[in-house]
Amino acid sequence: MAFAGLRKQINKANQYVSEKIGGAEGTKLTEDYTLMEKKVDLTNELVEQLITQTKELLQPNPATRAKLTVNARLRGPTASAGSASHAYPQPEGILGDTMVKLGTELGPESAFGRSLIETGESLRQLADIKYSLEDNVKQNFLEPLTQLQQKDLKDVMFHRKKLQGRRLDYDCKKRKRTTGGHVTDEEMRTAGEKFEESFNLASQGMFNLMENDVEQLSQLCALMEAFSEYHQQCAETLAQLTDKLQDLRHEASARPKGSFEPKKLSELDLQPLDSGRSPLPSPGGTTPSQQGNMYLGNFNQQNRNARSPNASPMPSPLRSPAAPTPTAQKKPSCQALYDFSAENPGELEFKEGDKIELIRQIDANWFEGSVNGKSGLFPVNYVEVLVPFP
Repeated sequence: MAFAGLRKQINKANQYVSEKIGGAEGTKLTEDYTLMEKKVDLTNELVEQLITQTKELLQPNPATRAKLTVNARLRGPTASAGSASHAYPQPEGILGDTMVKLGTELGPESAFGRSLIETGESLRQLADIKYSLEDNVKQNFLEPLTQLQQKDLKDVMFHRKKLQGRRLDYDCKKRKRTTGGHVTDEEMRTAGEKFEESFNLASQGMFNLMENDVEQLSQLCALMEAFSEYHQQCAETLAQLTDKLQDLRHEASARPKGSFEPKKLSELDLQPLDSGRSPLPSPGGTTPSQQGNMYLGNFNQQNRNARSPNASPMPSPLRSPAAPTPTAQKKPSCQALYDFSAENPGELEFKEGDKIELIRQIDANWFEGSVNGKSGLFPVNYVEVLVPFP
């Protein structure tokens, strides 16, 4: 059986080469089949683009999507799909957290602070509404399309491929018989029956797929309903926020204005340095009488140094160079050993010799870093670590 199967594959390959190069005529399929074949190919491409573009609409940042993909692979298949979806940081939620934090720091007595808190809470609600939109679209649009792609279209493509192989086998036997080769009637009949069976299966599958427009239309309607509900909820939330901000604005406008009175120096209750307080000892061990007044500086001492020709110059403490900050020298970094071209969204492109600041290590094979104002992922074996992670 193994030899017979190998011989059949060789015969199919010979027939394929004869048709493509030698100009041999193969069995022509019907026009209806050819038309359905083109429509199925177009549908397959369309579904792939719809899935990709819809995901990009819901999660537009490619770098963040790449990070989530890497993190999901690290967590493994046990992580729930909902938690992975909600791991994407919505920009409304990020801005809302910032506003709530700043408004809380300003305090409740500040009208602007209360307005920031109200706005931040509403933006957090917008982020939650966006997460609900993601769940809705995934359940009612993306998952049915993925099912169509991975089952129905995949089955049709399988039958079409099988039909192509059986057609080549049938045409090969027919060509051999025409040229005087040894092909029995039973072999011709069996090859013809298999060819006919595959033709009908492939045609039936494509026909059912083309007749299933109602299901695809239902999924498209579900997508538009999800978008409509999302925008309605956002509009209601923003309308309520606008009313609250108008009330706060009227409240702030009706509040009586305070007045500022400048103070004189005598009212500031400043304590002179020599009124009962001992001055701090100087670093050089000088006595209080040698140190002089705090505000005037050691004016007399400077004059004496200026008059003495043998006096050694003393650098001013205010002009002494600042010591380098040790933390700035210990940032994790690496140097590129080779050029790296980003092939996927979220990857960081760099040239040989570039010094890259390390942000974190994703796993044993990938770093996350930044260079030239850009950040992203890159492979560990393309760089040499200069300052490792602590």
